Amino acid sequence: MYSFMGGGLFSAGVGNILLVISTATDYWMQYHKSGSYMHHGLWRYCVPGKCMTHTDSIAYWDATRAFMILSILACFFGIIIGFLVLLAMAVYTGMTVNYYGKRYWNWRFSWSYIMGWVSVVLTFFSGTLYVYVGPMSR
Repeated sequence: MYSFMGGGLFSAGVGNILLVISTATDYWMQYHKSGSYMHHGLWRYCVPGKCMTHTDSIAYWDATRAFMILSILACFFGIIIGFLVLLAMAVYTGMTVNYYGKRYWNWRFSWSYIMGWVSVVLTFFSGTLYVYVGPMSR
């Protein structure tokens, strides 16, 4: 039982680290426009040679940012974190596919985005281990 609890703690720790990295980095999506490679995150977008802060208040980006920040603040509650991250990732995925899928033919999600989904899996895993194994260890 203690190995499950250790696994849950390890998953929670790794999930939270990936969550912070995913939220802070600028590689949620990469695409080509006019022959140039570009990428963006939740806070900045980058064109060849420079990165700039998002100045537009786009509702789904604001919602994604808010859910990601809330999930980081709630890092001690694995199930809650997983739910908030799941909401953030689902909102971002749905809206990005809808927007970029219609406008660009050569785009893809990038590593920051993928780390967000990995953190969803790890936080749910850690929360599940604590819910099911925690009572048995008492």
